[in-house]
Amino acid sequence: MGEPDIHEPTTRRRVVVIAFGVLGVAGLAWALRTDPGSRAFYASTFGLAVVWFVGGLLSGPVPLGWETHDGRRRRPILSAIIAGTALAAVFVVGALVVRHIPALNHRVEGVLDYAREGSSPIVLLLTAANGLAEEVFFRGAVQPALAERIRLPGSVLIYAAITMATGNVMLGFAATLLGAVVALQRRATDGVLAPVLTHVVWSVLMFVALPIVFR
Repeated sequence: MGEPDIHEPTTRRRVVVIAFGVLGVAGLAWALRTDPGSRAFYASTFGLAVVWFVGGLLSGPVPLGWETHDGRRRRPILSAIIAGTALAAVFVVGALVVRHIPALNHRVEGVLDYAREGSSPIVLLLTAANGLAEEVFFRGAVQPALAERIRLPGSVLIYAAITMATGNVMLGFAATLLGAVVALQRRATDGVLAPVLTHVVWSVLMFVALPIVFR
């Protein structure tokens, strides 16, 4: 991943984003038709991660990014891990409320079926892989493909809209909040490392915490 100037959207990036966005939606639809814990679920989820990751890389340069601390540039590692942990804490608090609202509780339980069925280590690995791949695509490709004036809100809305293709309002809400945080990180650091780390840390912590909250 090199780090040339990627502030100006290119035709290539936009074409790749559209093409792989369509493939991603198709992959998501396939994954939703599989049974939790089945081989088809593992294959479709892994395939979806591949689509997002390859699409992001093919779109053009995907820089890691930097942050400045005490006048020195460094990779945004610790700050991103802290952000992912803090965001997970916020979601856990929200989950404690949601579990007492039947309509919303049902939506969350539907998602947790995928975490409860099958091999937990494999599902956890796939969860982390998809978090990484989504950031490479949505923050590494989609965000810089948009015009500057709509870049940040546009990337959040596109990510949320594709996630809402699941038909699960709770996933859509999570994608909107998470998407806003990582989109801001992408803009602040000019790279995807912070969004990737924040997303993966958040995903792993939610994978561990939500089954406990909703047991």
